[in-house]
Amino acid sequence: MRFVVRRILSACGVVLTLTFVTFLLARVVPSNPAAVYIGPRARPEQIARVRAQLGLDDPLLVQYLTYLRDTVTGDWGTSIGTKRPVLDEILSRLPATLELIAVAMTVAVLVGVALGVLAARHPGGLLDGTVRILSIGGVSMPAFWLGLLLQIVFVGKLGVLPATGRLDRTLEYTQPLREVTGFHLLDALLTLNAAALSSAASHLVLPALTLAAYPAGLMARMTRATMREALEQDYVLAARASGLREGFIVWRLALRNAIPPTLTVLGLTVAYALTGTFFVEVVFNWPGIGLFATQALLNVDYPSIMGITLLAAIGYLMVNLVVDVVHARLDPRVRLT
Repeated sequence: MRFVVRRILSACGVVLTLTFVTFLLARVVPSNPAAVYIGPRARPEQIARVRAQLGLDDPLLVQYLTYLRDTVTGDWGTSIGTKRPVLDEILSRLPATLELIAVAMTVAVLVGVALGVLAARHPGGLLDGTVRILSIGGVSMPAFWLGLLLQIVFVGKLGVLPATGRLDRTLEYTQPLREVTGFHLLDALLTLNAAALSSAASHLVLPALTLAAYPAGLMARMTRATMREALEQDYVLAARASGLREGFIVWRLALRNAIPPTLTVLGLTVAYALTGTFFVEVVFNWPGIGLFATQALLNVDYPSIMGITLLAAIGYLMVNLVVDVVHARLDPRVRLT
């Protein structure tokens, strides 16, 4: 508990510093958010009135202190682009992004760790070379390019998967999905809507594969390196000499000692994916945080940019805290200090 409390206190300092820097950078950008808020045909007196309403004429320090006060009380401002509260916009779009991240990271862990272990068991062979090529390709290929390629193959050529969105539009008239949690897969299961479940799953395939390519390649390379080192340790030789099954030695003994570095990489990747889904969500028109952030950046929507930055910082720090605790539980040599 002392470790968790110390980390939370330090995280508050990090968030405070980050919001201050982001606030200053957002104000440095040469633009007129008041004109964007009203529209392209705004008159000068209307712009001046909106600037006063938004507090843009106040000194920067006063604006920042006002922003901190409102943020703590749950008021994250009003989006200049949509005219809705920023917190409501984020909360309404967050389930779509979290659902995409959850599926993508599940695929990345299963594929990346499995390929890394298999490559480590057969170093220098055909399988090892293939895994290294695939992992390098997954890490180096831009997400928007991979997404377009998958659309060309599975949508344009084969016609087996949908191109964009989360659900088929026809379901609105035939079997509409009743939202309970905002996670379409879970909502379809809870409401026993088989058509919506099939549609949500098919729409998730391509964006999830696109988002999973980078972390899967990264985890495959990391797992291969750590597993090769673990398989050469004395305890593995002793376990083999004792007659233990090879599968038990590899997947239980060696992998448990080799997985902590991969777990750290996974945590950083999950935290980054909160806002790193920009390209994926734009390519697949996925109505999540990434698409909202892209629109906010194009519209120079200061309140939305600040809200997304704050969300990303909080998510990043929380994931890292969980990773540190899990790391200590997996590896008894690590102490929470």
